[in-house]
Amino acid sequence: MQRVDIKICGLSTPETLSAALRHGASHIGFVHFTKSPRHLSLEKLSGLASLAPAHIGRVAVLVDPDDSLIQQLVATGGVSTIQLHGKESAQRAAEIRARSGLEVWKAISVKRAEDIASANAYSGAVDRILFDAKTPDGAALPGGMGVRFDWALLRGYRGALPWALSGGLDPDNVAAAIAETGASLIDVSSGVESAPGVKDVDKIAAFCKAVTQC
Repeated sequence: MQRVDIKICGLSTPETLSAALRHGASHIGFVHFTKSPRHLSLEKLSGLASLAPAHIGRVAVLVDPDDSLIQQLVATGGVSTIQLHGKESAQRAAEIRARSGLEVWKAISVKRAEDIASANAYSGAVDRILFDAKTPDGAALPGGMGVRFDWALLRGYRGALPWALSGGLDPDNVAAAIAETGASLIDVSSGVESAPGVKDVDKIAAFCKAVTQC
């Protein structure tokens, strides 16, 4: 069995960051998007990211960032990866990758099989695809709402890029999600929270345990 990597996203405190690292997360994620209950200033984001060892992936989650924000993020330091969670085109994603010098992931909102296929357009533009559930029409947030999609859409998937699975995952269903999709990287946010934006150290521990036992 291949190792399944774990990203705990939307972290906002040293205590929950420590729990993620202690229980085996390979990646940690921080949100910079003012509409999100997990929003952090760039300064706080950088400060938390700097607490993680260099071998841990430190991911800044941004939504349709402009060049100024990318420049500020890079100058602030601390992160290794930018996760794009808006409507960024492949061309824009490639520009951000070149401008930042950082690894870039692109979130793809999934509801139907053609959404999975749309990831092919980002080949050569980004380093990884994150398949997330499509949020309801009119939702204020592009992700982190506990919504899941039909994992069977990813059964046997062989894309041109490395990919991760997100959307509605929690300690109780993550093993089934891995078995169904064959994902090698699992991304969780709301599924390890006690309230929106409030990470729960016990749920983080349970989630990581469920993944490592797969």
